[in-house]
Amino acid sequence: MIMEIFLFFILSIFSLIASLMVITLKNAVHSVLFLILVFCNMAGLLLLLGAEFLAFMLLIVYVGAIAVLFLFVVMMLNIKINIVNLNSISLIPLGIIIFGSLFYQFSLTIKELYIFKSLYQQPTIVSWLIEENLTLNVKVIGNVLYTNYSLLFILSSLILLIAMIGAIVLTMHQRTNVKKQLIEKQLIRSSAGAVKFISLRK
Repeated sequence: MIMEIFLFFILSIFSLIASLMVITLKNAVHSVLFLILVFCNMAGLLLLLGAEFLAFMLLIVYVGAIAVLFLFVVMMLNIKINIVNLNSISLIPLGIIIFGSLFYQFSLTIKELYIFKSLYQQPTIVSWLIEENLTLNVKVIGNVLYTNYSLLFILSSLILLIAMIGAIVLTMHQRTNVKKQLIEKQLIRSSAGAVKFISLRK
């Protein structure tokens, strides 16, 4: 358990540092890259806590789709940084209010859930040597989705397919004034009307 606790604290520290870099960096591309690092660290924490399905969904959905979409959008827009002189003294009351509300919620979480006490008395971190021969929650959720809720799963996939086709059809612009090559008309065309012989004077 010492190795799991060490990894837990290392991933927590890296996620906090990366999240601070997300909100403090001025370059949008660097912020998105650190956001991807935050998601990867949180996926590692979820794996240590035994939530494999949530960790994989976090990697697939957020890192594989949303963060990469943010990255491509930011790189294509080529956002220019406009330097605006803000009075930092006027932002202090707002910062104090936000910090106070977040610190109050954090203290309530520690008080109600006993995070630090349960970490040493009843460890919630999963030892992968013990879990090696057991059924993972990914297999359990997959068995439930593809057996009890297979019809609903297939219907949801069909709805997503129809939505994707609809989005493609709506974004396609059909222009009527564009000259297109019609292969069938070219094949049925006779050579008598296409070739004309003329006599040239010498």
